[in-house]
Amino acid sequence: MIKGRRVFSSGIMAGVLALGSSMAANVVRADVEIEYWQYFFEARVTAMDTLISNFEAANPGITVKTNQFPYADYRTKVAAAIPAGEGPDVVQLFYGWLNDYVDAELIQPLPADIFPVETIDKEFFPMVQAMKRDDQYMALPTAVRSLALFYNQRLFDEAGIEAPPANLDELVEIAKKLTKRDGAGNLTQVGITSGMTAQDHHWWREVLVRQFGGKPYSDDLKSIAYDSEAGLKALEWYVALDQEHGVTDSTFMDEPQAAFKAGRAGMHIDGSFRIGALDETRGLKWGVAELPVGPDGTQSNYSSYWVNAVTSKAKGEKFDAALKFMAYLTSDEAMQIWLDTVGELPAKPSAALTEKNQSDPIYGPFVKGLGYAQSTVFVDESGQRQLMTDMVSRIELEGQSIPESLSEAAAGEQAILDDFYK
Repeated sequence: MIKGRRVFSSGIMAGVLALGSSMAANVVRADVEIEYWQYFFEARVTAMDTLISNFEAANPGITVKTNQFPYADYRTKVAAAIPAGEGPDVVQLFYGWLNDYVDAELIQPLPADIFPVETIDKEFFPMVQAMKRDDQYMALPTAVRSLALFYNQRLFDEAGIEAPPANLDELVEIAKKLTKRDGAGNLTQVGITSGMTAQDHHWWREVLVRQFGGKPYSDDLKSIAYDSEAGLKALEWYVALDQEHGVTDSTFMDEPQAAFKAGRAGMHIDGSFRIGALDETRGLKWGVAELPVGPDGTQSNYSSYWVNAVTSKAKGEKFDAALKFMAYLTSDEAMQIWLDTVGELPAKPSAALTEKNQSDPIYGPFVKGLGYAQSTVFVDESGQRQLMTDMVSRIELEGQSIPESLSEAAAGEQAILDDFYK
């Protein structure tokens, strides 16, 4: 249900914070080429092609060359290229990787005279402030995203289910009605997908733990807080979807989103970035709802984002051109194109929380979720994610008790935090 792509040809710098006068003085002479890297995701590539075309039309002296890589290879490629003086001048990175990129000196701060800290703090969603180091922004997003519950409308209709679940109890009961097995007892259709390698580690950490009355980290972010009664209840509830209720299996069809796209899953929790891929899946009739509330009615969500940053490779005129490109990527115009093409939400409340967006049947649940979303401040995103994956695997595959596995995960993550903050 992606909207038709719109190409803007005027006002290219309008809405770029308060950057107009600063960037006007930052004149770039003709024939400067900069390079932009991102991981390959078809809708993102399409959106970036549009943004680059618009930018080059408004800045005839600058050419932007692009390169995309498979997600699995992307970080390795970036880490190898920049120190060698090769690769991107502007790079896309996941917000959770920021510390790694800063420590490795792969990116450089955005000049405060061109990207005023006070203006960014005011005009962007607060979660973006995690991109600050020493009162300078290191990177900025074009879009942000939250989680929501995707549901297969055709399977709902077949099972006589009138509406998606409003709370966790309803989720379990609806999942039971949607689950199917063959004569040997093997799952042929899951009520809901599961898998900590996908989005469930965010759902568990920032949503379920809070909905059961806890919080994942201390207020100063330096200590694990989910090794608690609330964290235990949240993990017990999550594991019970498989072990007690039998409505899911993390190994079903290998990837959760693949099962949903194939019409073999009734429900699936994922980010707004999944909209484009689902919209292009022939024969799939689907809808979106806000995440079910917790036992006491608590709403919670997780929000993440990819950012763009100027690399340490960019020098002289390339640096100036990269800053101009960064300014356009953070404009209202760019955010609207990204929403229409990729389905990810504008990084500014003024652009995201419009009546039109909130009432949209697809975007609406994600937009509303931003109002009560939390962003995990990762210090080692891949390592912290792996601990959540191992936590559930020890329970489901090795038979470890839920309390023991939870404590082991907490100890492992605390060690990561201690090493970073020491």
